[in-house]
Amino acid sequence: MGIYLNPGNRGFQTILNGTYVDKTGLIDFINRTINTPQKLTCFSRPRRFGKSFAAKMLCAYYDKSCDSRSLFEGLEISKKDSFEKYLNKYDVIYLDITWFISRSKNKGENVVLDIQNAVIDELKKAFLNCVDENETFLPDALLSVSHSVGNQFIIIIDEWDALFRESKNDEALQKEYVQLLRGLFKGGTATDETIAAAYMTGILPIKKYGTESALTDFAEFTMTDPLALVEYIGFTEQDVITLCNDYHVEFEDMKRWYDGYEFEDMKAVYNPNSVMKAVSYKRIRNYWTQTETFESLKKYIEINMDGLKDDIILMLGRQRVQIDTGTFQNDITSFSNKDDVLTLLIHLGYLAYDQKKKEVFIPNQEVSEAFQSAVKGGKWEPVELAIRNAERLLEATLRGESETVAHALESVHEQCSSVLTYNDENSLACAIYIAYYTARNYYKIIREFPTGKGFADYAFIPGRDTDKPAMIIELKYDKDADTAIRQIHEKRYSGDLKTYFGNLLLVGINYDKDAKGENAKRHSCVIERV
Repeated sequence: MGIYLNPGNRGFQTILNGTYVDKTGLIDFINRTINTPQKLTCFSRPRRFGKSFAAKMLCAYYDKSCDSRSLFEGLEISKKDSFEKYLNKYDVIYLDITWFISRSKNKGENVVLDIQNAVIDELKKAFLNCVDENETFLPDALLSVSHSVGNQFIIIIDEWDALFRESKNDEALQKEYVQLLRGLFKGGTATDETIAAAYMTGILPIKKYGTESALTDFAEFTMTDPLALVEYIGFTEQDVITLCNDYHVEFEDMKRWYDGYEFEDMKAVYNPNSVMKAVSYKRIRNYWTQTETFESLKKYIEINMDGLKDDIILMLGRQRVQIDTGTFQNDITSFSNKDDVLTLLIHLGYLAYDQKKKEVFIPNQEVSEAFQSAVKGGKWEPVELAIRNAERLLEATLRGESETVAHALESVHEQCSSVLTYNDENSLACAIYIAYYTARNYYKIIREFPTGKGFADYAFIPGRDTDKPAMIIELKYDKDADTAIRQIHEKRYSGDLKTYFGNLLLVGINYDKDAKGENAKRHSCVIERV
């Protein structure tokens, strides 16, 4: 066993020593591509979504230098017809690009050379007299081995896009790296002879040059279009339910904090890293910031291109925003419009994407807190002020201070809405959500809550660990707040919250959008305790 050539199965063994959610079905998918025109796979996902776990799993399965049968017994792949056919049958080359960058002495400028030298050195030791002593080009070294002994390789590249992220302004290094990848995977007959399959994983899809991919032969599976690999992006709902049952963790709390990534063929995908930490520590909290600071998010959302800031405010208010992901160049510097920035945030995991409706949104409470941190200071003073005052607004609501609530909502509505959209219905709904931003620490907030004879605008359902009352908020335009309260009673909106009677607040809010003079943009509020 070597470091890069046939690294063995120890990495996957370490993973199995902890709590493991079975994702070995991915192996069967790769098995079906071996020595076919579809043998090149690139599967990109955000940090914390299990990319390295999958890479180590594939190494353990294919590496011919070890016996991994016992590691996979009882797992999903062991039940597949392809299991025996390919188990420990190939020479594997495993490259973690972040490792090469971290050990580079010259800020990464010699990374491509270092990669080739390291692997070629191991090839020379493993296959004596098969590689020319002066060989420096890895694709030629692999071809020499295949010609000499007939072996094919499976190449697994973890964090394949790290050079594009870490050396984002070094175009010469990026081109050198792309040339290496093209030599490995676009060599025609030579590639067919040496490569049985390849699997690359990283955060970004394959870099585009203009409209063309740098590596056109790869099948790509991404956060905007995961296709057949959707169930391997993160944890499925059933994965999380099973973990919650095993570890006695409340499922609804887990869903509110870590779910929200949805796809056409799977409506609930969870952040694996956060779920595992939550069940291991038996504490639901924000684990996102332990692996990435909000500064990376902050620098992107402050690129106020084509109204990007307005879209961020809408999403902070639980709205969805239309997007075209087609112009994104799959890097972190080439932004031609706001959609490119939003598309990058999808790939980074900060936004979820509805492929059918072509809409983006903030997926869950954990990521929402990252946005909350990112809007502190800079260009976000009105939003930051609203969020900072959200706790006081909630307490004023719970005390029944209707006039205080009305004035606070006026302020948030005006500061967080542009002139053009101030009178839009979604604008007030967005302002309500931002004004009560921190309420999510205590409540599950449901917009258009189905109950009684219709839908309440907002229902605030208290969590198990809070003594705060449930709330129903009804919004009205050009009427009055008393009308909103009457509608709650007449349509029996509170009926489905009857378990909270005695501890239930009804909040009616009205905004007269046609008022003039001193009453312009005036809000009114009535609060009633059931």
